[in-house]
Amino acid sequence: MARRYDPERRQRIIDAAIRVVGAHGIAGLSHRTVAAEADVPLGSTTYHFKTLDDLLVAALRQANEGFAKVIASRGGLEDPDTDLAAELAGWMGEWLAGDRTGVELEYELYLAALRRPALRPVAAEWADALADLLTRRTDPVTARALVALMDGICLQVLLTEAPYDEGYAREVLGRVVG
Repeated sequence: MARRYDPERRQRIIDAAIRVVGAHGIAGLSHRTVAAEADVPLGSTTYHFKTLDDLLVAALRQANEGFAKVIASRGGLEDPDTDLAAELAGWMGEWLAGDRTGVELEYELYLAALRRPALRPVAAEWADALADLLTRRTDPVTARALVALMDGICLQVLLTEAPYDEGYAREVLGRVVG
C-alpha cells in the first residue's frame, strides 16, 4: 500500500493532544489517545513525537502562542503614554474572557513542568519572552515581578473560578509599576 502524503499530520497530532489534555488532563494523554483523537495511525504519533514529553513541549509552545496573539493584537506597549498597568490588566481580561479551556490548558501544561523537566525550558521561554517584552516599558526586575504577579492573578482566577476583576488587577499591577 502506498504511503499517503499528509503535510498537516504533525499539526493535527498537536491539536489532538491539546484537545485530549483539555478534556482529560495530562494524565489522560498517551500516544494511543492522541492517535485516536487525531484519527491517525498510532505509529504517526511516535514518528513525529518520540516521547510524550516531546508532544507536550509542542502543545505547550502552541498554547503559549494564544497569549502572545492577545498581546500582539493590542499593541499597547508601543505607546509610551499608555498606562502599563491598565494595558496588562486588559491583556489578562481578554485572555480570561469567555471560554477558559485554552487558558486552563496552558496553565496545566505550564505547571506540568514541575514534574516533567522537558517542559521547563518552554515554560521559561514564555516567562522570559513576556519579561523581555515588558522591558520596553520598565526595568528587567520590575518586568519579572509583573510576569509573576500576572501568573498569580490568572492562577487565582482559574483555581477559585472567581470572575476576573480587571480593576483589582490594574490596581495591584500599578503598585508594582510604581
